[in-house]
Amino acid sequence: MSQVDKVFSKDGALAKAIDGFQPRVPQVKLALAFEKAIQDKSLLIAEAGTGTGKTFAYLIPALLSDKKVIISTGTKNLQEQLFHRDLPLVKRALKSRSKTALLKGRANYLCLLRHSQHKAHPMLEDKKLLKDLKNIDKWLLSTESGDIGEVTTITEDSKAIPLVTSTIDNCLGKECESYNDCYLVRARKKAAEADLVVINHHLYFADMAVKDTGFGEIVPDSDVVVFDEAHQIPDIACEYFGDRISTRILVELGKDMELAYRTELKDAQQLGKAAKNLMTNARQFRLSFPELPEKGNWRDKGQTEQCQRELDALVKSIDFAYEVLKEQIGRSKSADNCFERIFEAKQKIAKLTTWQQPDVSLWYETTPRHASLNLTPLSIADKFSNLRQEKKQAWLMTSATLSVDDRFDHFTDLLGLEEYTSIQLDSPFNYKKQSLLCIPRYFPEPNDRAALNALVDLSLKIIDAAQGSCFLLFTSYRMMNLVADRLKSKIDNPLFIQGEVPKRELLKQYLAANKPVLLATGAFWEGVDVRGDALKCVVIDKLPFAAPDDPLMQARIENCRRKGEDPFSKIQIPQAVITLKQGAGRLIRDVTDHGVLIICDPRLVSRPYGETFIQSLPDMQRSRSLDKACEFLKQR
Repeated sequence: MSQVDKVFSKDGALAKAIDGFQPRVPQVKLALAFEKAIQDKSLLIAEAGTGTGKTFAYLIPALLSDKKVIISTGTKNLQEQLFHRDLPLVKRALKSRSKTALLKGRANYLCLLRHSQHKAHPMLEDKKLLKDLKNIDKWLLSTESGDIGEVTTITEDSKAIPLVTSTIDNCLGKECESYNDCYLVRARKKAAEADLVVINHHLYFADMAVKDTGFGEIVPDSDVVVFDEAHQIPDIACEYFGDRISTRILVELGKDMELAYRTELKDAQQLGKAAKNLMTNARQFRLSFPELPEKGNWRDKGQTEQCQRELDALVKSIDFAYEVLKEQIGRSKSADNCFERIFEAKQKIAKLTTWQQPDVSLWYETTPRHASLNLTPLSIADKFSNLRQEKKQAWLMTSATLSVDDRFDHFTDLLGLEEYTSIQLDSPFNYKKQSLLCIPRYFPEPNDRAALNALVDLSLKIIDAAQGSCFLLFTSYRMMNLVADRLKSKIDNPLFIQGEVPKRELLKQYLAANKPVLLATGAFWEGVDVRGDALKCVVIDKLPFAAPDDPLMQARIENCRRKGEDPFSKIQIPQAVITLKQGAGRLIRDVTDHGVLIICDPRLVSRPYGETFIQSLPDMQRSRSLDKACEFLKQR
């Protein structure tokens, strides 16, 4: 019997440490398969259904291996759950003395230098911003980690956060006067010394794509890598193997140039002029796009007359700032840092305006205040397969949703993976008994104006039947906010709406409330574990197809057509199936859970492809009757 077998046995370490622990056959299978992958330094791809217990299945072989291990999760939420809840439990059971560390990207840590500078910031007339900064000041007195996510008194999108955190661009690295006290440096030092480090995919691929010269490698080298929620990797990796520049970055650079002029280089009047030019033209460039936020094809938009005019002015202001900063090299650390950033901006804008590049998508995205220009490769199969070959490591890629029609081709083709072992493990839950899938009869099509009212009416009925304890999951912020506005005046249940406070705090408040209702989009479709009566119903507004006007999706579709393939069946359906499986997976999290999944999209039954979606979902009871769904909830 191997070490892993012993830990999972009826009288093993887990049974002794956890009351009522029962070994699960799929969990042990995954643990043993991963143990072998570690020994062979091979790649294991594992789809483990909800309830398999995959976290313990990979943590135990990882900790027993006595090797340096990186565990990369899909989101910061999952990172924290894994590090603060699951890992301590397993370490206690194993009596492990392994050193562990949690490492996030730099934007999550307070920058002491930028925090000290914020009092000179011209935006301080903003009362909300001032209040948020004061809340950060209070939190700073007690924090040990400097993780800005600990500040629960400010919103996720607070304007204060970019003022007190650093970016690769504006970080002074070892030249910074606060380097020895830097929270980011401390976190990375701890990670370098740890046996097991918990990171997230964004950080892993940021490290692969660019080595951070301020601190050397971000992610320490390791012998073993676990990618949990691995279905996210193709999209995240594409993002990091591309290029991006935004007006936010340019405005921040202009502010830092202005600060250098006002504090260290008061004689360099041209620097002040260049800073104002850059900020003005960056903001003016945003005005060449529609007022409402959108995504679009930059290759087309960038060559229009209006865009060309604003683009020329922006490029001239970047060139002017470059020449002015070049004259100041060696006079100020902050000005030297600004020069490096403007040099990089010059290179990126040149790349992002080379219109005839093959095999890439050029696209833009706007927020109410800013615009970003993006270059994304259409395929990273070559780069990713090379990365896999270069790293002589054991890899586990696991998720509850990797297969489509019981095949992994969709996933492995995207990443160029050829040599691997795969395993599929079903959920141990009795979905037939525990749950019901309802696709309401006569529900309007998603693009029908009547869909909003129908969704509100359905929500009111189901919230009443379930007595709260509902997740309403949406494919867009717009629909989420429209439904939230209507429900506020119609129900007394406490409503929790994504974005109002950080995700971890929102979930905490939801769990503490009586008869709560959560309205959320993307981030809550996965990685959220709510058990028992706290969640009895999940409502999904429509099938989660990527927006048809999404420029990256458009480029992939065109590329697929050029190869003579059908993009709808090759790209769009598999992606939407995986997303839907994730959303549906929020409902049943334990053997004692009961609940109803409602998908408000008649295409599931009216279109031929609907069957592919239904077959991918757990084998629940099914009904077209909302009354039957309500009855199911009331009986329990």
